[in-house]
Amino acid sequence: MTQNSSAALTGGPSETAASPTPGRPAGETRSPWRRKAAAYWSLTKPRVIELLLVTTLPTMIFAQRGFPDFWLVLATMVGGAFAAGSAGAFNCYIDRDMDRLMNRTKKRPLVTGELTPREAFVFASLLGAAALAILWIGANPLAAGLGAAAMFFYVVIYTLILKRRTEQNIIWGGLAGCFPVLIAWAAVRETVEWPALVLFFIIFLWTPPHYWPLSMKYRTDYQTAHVPMLGAVATAKTVSVQVVLYAWATVVCSLLLVPMGWAGITYTAFAAVAGGWFLYECHILHRQAQRESLTDKKAMKVFHLSIMYLTLLFVGLALDPFIGAPLMG
Repeated sequence: MTQNSSAALTGGPSETAASPTPGRPAGETRSPWRRKAAAYWSLTKPRVIELLLVTTLPTMIFAQRGFPDFWLVLATMVGGAFAAGSAGAFNCYIDRDMDRLMNRTKKRPLVTGELTPREAFVFASLLGAAALAILWIGANPLAAGLGAAAMFFYVVIYTLILKRRTEQNIIWGGLAGCFPVLIAWAAVRETVEWPALVLFFIIFLWTPPHYWPLSMKYRTDYQTAHVPMLGAVATAKTVSVQVVLYAWATVVCSLLLVPMGWAGITYTAFAAVAGGWFLYECHILHRQAQRESLTDKKAMKVFHLSIMYLTLLFVGLALDPFIGAPLMG
């Protein structure tokens, strides 16, 4: 990890209550406690939490083959959200020197001075402890253990070890984002079975074609911060080939639930149609990259489409137990 400046160590200059919150129109102010609450909320990376929760509830429904107990769902969702928020907060704490250099992250609360590093570290620690307690009491020890593994993978393996050292960082670091489906499955069935592992690898394979188009747009940011993200260190032609290969692997993996005897016509239809759409757009990105006509707009279209693809896939997963029966087995 690169060495922080003295300003980074102290969290940067504090803002007065009368100064506008970063990113808000000039002259618009909020009370100190609301600004502080918004800063803590931002520290958790709420958009990432939303995406993780999109995979949690459908997995629980699929594992139960119906609606699980309400309190179990609530504990798993809240515990999972807290675990993801804790990992995100630790990530912001560790990467605050890097975040100062990137336009995409320069408004994060540790850069603007809304929060000090000490506040962020304490908040992340308390949120992580609460996550494990909720999962342990509200679900079971296995779910709590998987939650701890997810946080460890994101904070230690990805943020501390891989992110600044290898262009393959997001591949292995993305494993942390795969754990919510294992946590969800374990919460319902108190074990981890093959269908849960298939869901795990779907997200694992989906992460590169999801994130690399984004890194292509922000390649200058990553180069400035000396982060060897593939989209920043390789040509668009090379990245586009990897995007297509991983997209195909994702779609093929998503269909494995059918011969395993778990998926019915609803999930199969969602996986096939959404997967076909995803592959089509990835191939367009590849073709444009090979012709050297790829634009940031097209790269971001694939990035946003990848989120839609995963959402549709898990919507199909949630509906599948209620419509039809497994096609095989």
